[in-house]
Amino acid sequence: MAGKFELKKVESGYCFCLKASNGQVILTSEVYNEKRGAKNGIESVRKNAANTERFDTRQTVNGDPYFVLLAANKQVIARSETYNTSRSCKNGIASACKNAADAPVVDLTAPAPEAKK
Repeated sequence: MAGKFELKKVESGYCFCLKASNGQVILTSEVYNEKRGAKNGIESVRKNAANTERFDTRQTVNGDPYFVLLAANKQVIARSETYNTSRSCKNGIASACKNAADAPVVDLTAPAPEAKK
């Protein structure tokens, strides 16, 4: 099973995450004011994740590694979770590259279909 994007409604707008086939979150977006913005963000992840030079490895104040995916203009598109080791962070980048291009979008903002009576 391939990874997937999950598009969600949050209190202040819309966001998405990219999940690996095992259900682990690889990347999480910023919050967008409109659903359209979040969908554009997904397309930007698809495009930019193919280029490993667009990933920037960083550290939290505690020294835990994480990475961000950058657009061509150097703006952050999405951020990873924190990792325990640099190696696991690199594996996260590889997973993002592998999963982003063909991952389907699961729209969790759509109303659930009514149950048949």
